[in-house]
Amino acid sequence: MSDLTVTEIFHSIQGESSQAGRPCVFVRLTGCPLRCRWCDTAYAFTGGTPMSFDEVLDEVKKYGTKLVEVTGGEPLAQGGCVPLLKALLQEGYEVMLETGGAHTIADVPPEVRKIVDLKCPGSNESGQNLYSNLDLLHSHDEIKFVIAGREDYEWAREQVRSRKLGEACGILYSAVHGELETGKLAEWVLEDRLPGRVQIQLQKYLWPDRDRGV
Repeated sequence: MSDLTVTEIFHSIQGESSQAGRPCVFVRLTGCPLRCRWCDTAYAFTGGTPMSFDEVLDEVKKYGTKLVEVTGGEPLAQGGCVPLLKALLQEGYEVMLETGGAHTIADVPPEVRKIVDLKCPGSNESGQNLYSNLDLLHSHDEIKFVIAGREDYEWAREQVRSRKLGEACGILYSAVHGELETGKLAEWVLEDRLPGRVQIQLQKYLWPDRDRGV
């Protein structure tokens, strides 16, 4: 039996978060229990290739890149995700985890830089947010809001203010590509003096005609 089911492993530019612009190896695990309306990685819901931890580590090593992100799908939906994170740390990598926020991060090593989505209402999955994760974040972690419009923005603003999220870790605001102009989102953040950073999905501008491997 394999340790993991992997959709793809690829070398690209980190497109989001405070690490945007850095070369990064992405390990995209297969499967996700959520069905966000704007999801751009639905191809990772099913299929994938069975791989052992050693096979994943060997593939990552080929690229000679220090930064590695484990993503999905929803990586924490696989029981092998946390052991993989630990194995990557043991190999000396700088490790990131992108998670949809519906699974606990309690067992994720503190050294891992966690990017945790808080699903806005426009995703149709905000009822799946596991708010207990917010108490487990470290200062190097980041909370991401993917925002489709004004309603989502106002919801995110309320979460940031009422939960004092800016005191716990970094905050990321990302407009749904093709639905909300990032400039408009930036104007709202400036008007309300919100902490955090407005980001774009850099990969969509670097490689606009590619859906996978970026």
